[in-house]
Amino acid sequence: MSAAALPLTPPAAPTRQARLARAAVAAVFLTNGALFANVVPRYPQIKADLGLSNAVLGTALAALPLGALLAGLLAAAAIRRFRSARVAALGVVLLAATTLVIPIAPNWITFAAVLFAVGALDAIVDVAQNAHGLRVQRLYGRSIVNSLHGVWSIGAVLGGLMGSAAAGLRVPLMVHLSVSAVLFSVVALVAYRFLLPGPEDTGRPAEAPDPAAADGHPDAPPARRGGRRAFAGATTRMLAALGVLAACGALVEDAGASWGAIYLSGDLRTDAATAGLAFVALQVAMTVGRLAGDRAVDRFGQRTVVRTGGALAAVGMGAALAVPSVATALTGFALAGLGVATLVPAAMHTADELPGLPAGTGLTIVSWLLRGGFLLSPPLVGFVADLVSLRVGLLSVVLAGVITVVLARVLVNRTPA
Repeated sequence: MSAAALPLTPPAAPTRQARLARAAVAAVFLTNGALFANVVPRYPQIKADLGLSNAVLGTALAALPLGALLAGLLAAAAIRRFRSARVAALGVVLLAATTLVIPIAPNWITFAAVLFAVGALDAIVDVAQNAHGLRVQRLYGRSIVNSLHGVWSIGAVLGGLMGSAAAGLRVPLMVHLSVSAVLFSVVALVAYRFLLPGPEDTGRPAEAPDPAAADGHPDAPPARRGGRRAFAGATTRMLAALGVLAACGALVEDAGASWGAIYLSGDLRTDAATAGLAFVALQVAMTVGRLAGDRAVDRFGQRTVVRTGGALAAVGMGAALAVPSVATALTGFALAGLGVATLVPAAMHTADELPGLPAGTGLTIVSWLLRGGFLLSPPLVGFVADLVSLRVGLLSVVLAGVITVVLARVLVNRTPA
């Protein structure tokens, strides 16, 4: 029998500890997605209670990504000091407690300060939960991180439904957010008991020494002889490329959240209910893509999956903008969400695998650049929309897809071993 015909050895079944840890970290992802999503449907009430104009409310809301951007770089130090399990689970509890200050904020400045703190905590928790999810993935020996992001999306939908129901039933804001905070804090604390113990590098494969370099062999790779400076330069370029990829994912996701309803209601003249379906179409497609993404990554490799997804997003949104209608717009947003479903998890996984970096550093830097994408995307698209039209502004989604196809070459294209 030829080597090509030999059957592939299936990965060993995960241990009970690995299965429990996967369920626990998935629960943390869900709580993180659900907590602040409870607040979003209550924005109209908060705006009315504080007597805010649209401009002032927008200024206050900008504090959320600003806090995430400024505090995000602290995540690696927190993970090294306290470990990812503790930072993720207990960070969710702190995040829940912080949301309880929102109902008692007396003015927009205090409200903005609370959102700044929420953004800062969320950024740190986000890095920690991804770091721990990648630890569990190494135990499994196959991709699971996309499904974890899918669970986060489910949590966001759950939180949004809870907030919408509370608003519709006129539940007092403090009562509503107290129930949310207690419920998801309990879930996070129970999950903490089953997260992985030990240092962050446990289970990470050691870098193999290069015998040729060690013996001064003339055929040793130039990178080995280039010294620390050459390696640092290559690592910096990799992190920059991965950060751009993550920011492309943020730009596409924000296009549906910030501009989808405005595009349908303004350019396509739909009613409010139909306009809201743009965001729903993108999020549902992204959730489906993430839940199915692990099998695709294991079979084809994440570089191939991300590159195909980038092309799908570019072609789908490009066709929707070229032939504008409600049906094509909703299809375009759905294809864009499906196309970038695995992009951010893939960038985070590759950053976490970069050799020579302290635990959590690569993941922290890429997550920080991702937050920068969320901060810069709305004003960028808005500027183009005011200058030309929103239809032209949404070409940024097409551009993000093209950049993804080009830069996907830097991604790890193997299943975790």
